[in-house]
Amino acid sequence: MQETNENQIIKTIGEHGEEIYMKLQEIVNVGGKDYALLSIVEEDTLPTSDNDESDELIIMKMNKSEEECTFEIIEDDDEFNFVAQAITDSDEIEED
Repeated sequence: MQETNENQIIKTIGEHGEEIYMKLQEIVNVGGKDYALLSIVEEDTLPTSDNDESDELIIMKMNKSEEECTFEIIEDDDEFNFVAQAITDSDEIEED
């Protein structure tokens, strides 16, 4: 269910036009779709942002094409809850 990744920092634009930096924590596949687990990184900790102060993870749907990979907010509550539960269940299995 989980893939390895490199410490990638992603810059995106927020709802109000502000720049937001996020660290790609993990990529998970749930129901045949890829989702990214991201955490917000403060700009002053870049580029060596191994600092995981934020406990909050953001789950976003990944859309891959040959040229690029984009991230999309999961607007469907049922889909979000399904993915969050699958991640939680997976974490509990790994801890055993």
